[in-house]
Amino acid sequence: MGFARTCSVALVGVEGVVVEVQADLEPGVAAFTLVGLPDKSLTESRDRVRAAVVNSGAEWPQKKLTVGLSPASVPKGGSGFDLAVAAAVLGAAERIDPRTIADLVLVGELGLDGRVRPVRGILPAVLAAADAGYRQVVVPEQTAGEASLVPGVSVLGVRSLRQLIAVLTDEPVPDEEPTEEGRPDAMLAGLFVPGAGIGTGLAADPAEGPDLADVAGQHHALEIAAAGSHHLLLSGPPGAGKTMLAERLPGILPPLTRQESLEVTAVHSVAGILPPGEPLVRRAPYCAPHHSATMQSLVGGGNGLPRPGAVSLAHRGILFLDEAPEFSGKALDALRQPLESGHVVIARAAGVVRLPARFLLALAANPCPCGRHTLHGAGCECPPSLVRRYQARLSGPLLDRVDLRVEAEPVTRVDLLGQGGRGESTEVVAERVREARARAADRLADTPWRVNSEIPGHELRTRYHAAPGALAAAERDIERGLLTARGLDRVLRVAWTVADLAGHDRPDHQDVALALEMRTGVARGVPVGTGARA
Repeated sequence: MGFARTCSVALVGVEGVVVEVQADLEPGVAAFTLVGLPDKSLTESRDRVRAAVVNSGAEWPQKKLTVGLSPASVPKGGSGFDLAVAAAVLGAAERIDPRTIADLVLVGELGLDGRVRPVRGILPAVLAAADAGYRQVVVPEQTAGEASLVPGVSVLGVRSLRQLIAVLTDEPVPDEEPTEEGRPDAMLAGLFVPGAGIGTGLAADPAEGPDLADVAGQHHALEIAAAGSHHLLLSGPPGAGKTMLAERLPGILPPLTRQESLEVTAVHSVAGILPPGEPLVRRAPYCAPHHSATMQSLVGGGNGLPRPGAVSLAHRGILFLDEAPEFSGKALDALRQPLESGHVVIARAAGVVRLPARFLLALAANPCPCGRHTLHGAGCECPPSLVRRYQARLSGPLLDRVDLRVEAEPVTRVDLLGQGGRGESTEVVAERVREARARAADRLADTPWRVNSEIPGHELRTRYHAAPGALAAAERDIERGLLTARGLDRVLRVAWTVADLAGHDRPDHQDVALALEMRTGVARGVPVGTGARA
């Protein structure tokens, strides 16, 4: 009887669970049994592994073969277990020493010819292996760069099962024929999910993206939103530049930190939209789903274990909902919980998955179905009841979680023809945003929070005090019913961001007044751009 074991990783959402792959050979009729709660794609690995072993020059054992995946209670799916199953079988057949693979973690799909094909989710898989104490992993050569992002782990990238056998048995490593230059590499197909949209959620390089100077007005609102990661609602008639503003928001966000980059890369790797040649996402993602998107596509879902939705693809970046009132009410209200918690917990029959979802929400909306309700003399014919129903599609609880509500003014003839001069460029505004975030980071250095929008309300009221008398206007708004308790906390967060942009040690009455004006829409007599322009 022969026995060998090695390890692989099962992904549950964007988290990994180390799975022990055991192979047992016994005398009897030749058969191959796979146990341990595998799905359909994993069950089919029996045929892939057998063909790959034979075509790699090794002998397939003609005995009763049982491969077990432990723990058996964890659902396992995908083709990433092929490499571990093949290694365990070869170890049980004594083609390789079972001791050399006992402490290895192997992730990869096998082709029938023995080539090792890349799979999705390499980064979270290696992170799970490192957390479990494993220090050696074997992955497909195309994803070795992604796996190397995890510190303290030795990564071996292989192109074929033949190469892996040679490395484990100290034999000369055979050379595999490289892909001809200019020829499509079919091996990369495993990294992408059909229909996911390659590149979805990834923002363009700020140097190559649209410039903020091309848009007239409203820069101060974008600047405050980016500096404190505050949620933003842009309302106004068609053609006022709402979409143009939102598309330029990623350009003024600072680059992701190392930890943030790993979080974003893990989500995009699991979702199958990580671009080849870029193992680490360094820029804030930007996701703009169409208004026909379903609730499952926004928060996550799918057959079996849920897959990341738009809120997770926008993690540490921007989720832009253009024509927000046209989204279904269920889809919009499903955003309320992740807006508060920074993650989404999806419960399905196959299991419960927790996905990260800390994003900056940007909404764009017209005032009425025809869009001309706020324009004087524009001929809006929408009845008042229709206007009220249209605006009520954005529910009160959702709007209560939006920090900044900005009215986008129509573009004037002077602005349109360029006679008013170009505004500030993306580079100039981005520099101010970086300075404001640096001030906030210094203030929050010994706390678990990174930006002002993450500070709990209790800490804002008890630990980070505004200037004396600065909250008088906010207190009056609470008494009048214009502000909720959550609204006061969000006004304080915005006021701190305005103070950081203005270089103030703490918010004064003008900073609070501007925050109140941007939340309630009631004019406070504060010059436009106060704080953000100072």
